[in-house]
Amino acid sequence: MNEDFVPHRSRLWLYALATLVIGFLVIPVVIVIPLSFSASSLLEFPPRAYSLRWYEALLGSVEWRDAAWMSLQVSVLTTIVATPLGTAAAYGLHLGGFRATGVLRMLVLAPLLVPVILTAVGIFYVFAMLGLNNTLFGLVIAHAMLSLPFVVVSVSAGLRSYDMAQECVARSLGASWPRAFWAITLPQIRLPVLSGALLAFISSFDEVIVSFFISGGEYSTLPRRMFNALRDQIEPTIAAISTILVVLSVGTVVLLEISRRPARRP
Repeated sequence: MNEDFVPHRSRLWLYALATLVIGFLVIPVVIVIPLSFSASSLLEFPPRAYSLRWYEALLGSVEWRDAAWMSLQVSVLTTIVATPLGTAAAYGLHLGGFRATGVLRMLVLAPLLVPVILTAVGIFYVFAMLGLNNTLFGLVIAHAMLSLPFVVVSVSAGLRSYDMAQECVARSLGASWPRAFWAITLPQIRLPVLSGALLAFISSFDEVIVSFFISGGEYSTLPRRMFNALRDQIEPTIAAISTILVVLSVGTVVLLEISRRPARRP
């Protein structure tokens, strides 16, 4: 018998603890879904009757549609900006052999370490001086800064398992550096790049604190609109939007898992 083997009975406490943690995280999300189908004008669980009235109200509201469209625009543009910049940063940090590599890595990952509220206040004052508050460009730049670390972390993990000698061989055979990277390196790290892009999209679509500081009016994003609605009046429309966001997030995770699976060879 393997000495390192631990019987399942000895790990029951660990299973119980994991179940409690997962339940603590998942149950609030699961409760939101039936709330979105409630026929009541108030948030009540379990619903006494079910209806699609709040989804109909959501689709019929110009304000909610405009906020969703703004969030979609910002998220797509943020992904377009953050993905190549994050990939380039991860590539440069992976190859960098100078002393400041660690410092630069910390600076790139700083948005993950600094409290978002502090970042939001700083962005607000800088954008106020530059006239970028309440602009689409300002939203994209701010969200790209917050999404960049997700791309860097994902691509860096992919580069650690990639043999850079392959790119060196291509360059020694006459390929330029951009061509060697595009033809040799990028295809082999495409899945981490895709993962980083999807994470950047989701983080931008869900971001509320920075958006609350620098956006408003016609440039209000969906999370900011949700925050205002929760402050003024709580109704099941919020639950309907939350359910859609949950489905979007879960769909992203499923897409990531599907993309990670190796293709079956005939």
